[in-house]
Amino acid sequence: MQDAQVQALATQVLWVGFALAVLFGGVAQRTHFCTMGAVADIVNMGDWSRMRMWALAAGVAIVGFNAMVALGWVQAGNSIYATPRFVWLSNALGGVMFGFGMVLASGCGSKTLVRLGAGNLKSLLVFVVLGLAAFATLKGITAVARVATVDRVALTLPAGQDLPSLLAAATGAARPMLALVLGLVVGGVLLAWGLARPEGRSRDVLLGGLGIGAVIAGVWWASGRLGHVAEHPQSLEPAFLVTNSQRMESLSFVSPIAYTLDWLLFFSDRSKVLTLGIVTTVGVVLGSAGVALATRTFRWEAFGGVEDTANHIVGALLMGVGGVTALGCTIGQGLSGLSTLSLGSVIALAGILSGAVLALRYQVWRLERMA
Repeated sequence: MQDAQVQALATQVLWVGFALAVLFGGVAQRTHFCTMGAVADIVNMGDWSRMRMWALAAGVAIVGFNAMVALGWVQAGNSIYATPRFVWLSNALGGVMFGFGMVLASGCGSKTLVRLGAGNLKSLLVFVVLGLAAFATLKGITAVARVATVDRVALTLPAGQDLPSLLAAATGAARPMLALVLGLVVGGVLLAWGLARPEGRSRDVLLGGLGIGAVIAGVWWASGRLGHVAEHPQSLEPAFLVTNSQRMESLSFVSPIAYTLDWLLFFSDRSKVLTLGIVTTVGVVLGSAGVALATRTFRWEAFGGVEDTANHIVGALLMGVGGVTALGCTIGQGLSGLSTLSLGSVIALAGILSGAVLALRYQVWRLERMA
């Protein structure tokens, strides 16, 4: 493959990723898809509708990804989520930080982009602060602290940390077949639970769950199948095009927000090029804006006071630091990572949910004290 062909393929991957992200933003805006909102609905009102929507999304993503593994299109080990190095403490602590922060900031990274597209100026501040905190944790002062502390606590597994690889190493069974079976079982259970009650079969829940899950699987295909080059003409090695991690990627909204800010701030630097993370970040905002304008729900919204502003800043900082430490957010670890059946993603997701519940309890305690 020649350089010109690689460049053309890279452009195609970017356009496919952008289109899928626009779809994600539109569906999320239309259906109010939000992991933090799902947890808050359960804790505050006992309403499980949005959690069933999330379960449907996770089920579709798991089935879709592992079907592609069975077909030989992608491998979990080619992502950041299923490497043999199991940083369980980083996953757990970063997840708790992110979960607590997303409640203070009124939503996770993806919800911040969706709300920004609908005119929420609070989300603009969260976007900037989250991006700066994430970049510092990738390459700056908090990155030094992260690498010197929690990242040192790790296990090196004999195979990738995804369940099919671990079982294949233990039993000698074929990994593609194990991926298919486990994907159908785990994904099927989530889908069955999501559809078990009438609220899980409503139009919005079905659109949000099935649509978001399909987008996650679609981006995996775009990055891991379409964007995979068996022998790059410059390095003569296998490569995944236009990803910041140099591995295949699906949607995530912590590090990509940092890279988006970096691209905007250093736009004239020719070394700063568009990546899948950047175009999907922009795509979600535009998709949400399109639906908000079409449905006349677009409206400007600002902070209610000093405490509201402070909560959003602290929440954004926690999400930026925690999201990078945990290797992802509610979408990055909670859907993209979970679709690989990675142990680290399960731990990160558990940390995020625990942190969110803790923050919701804190808010109730705070309101009671003020009263």
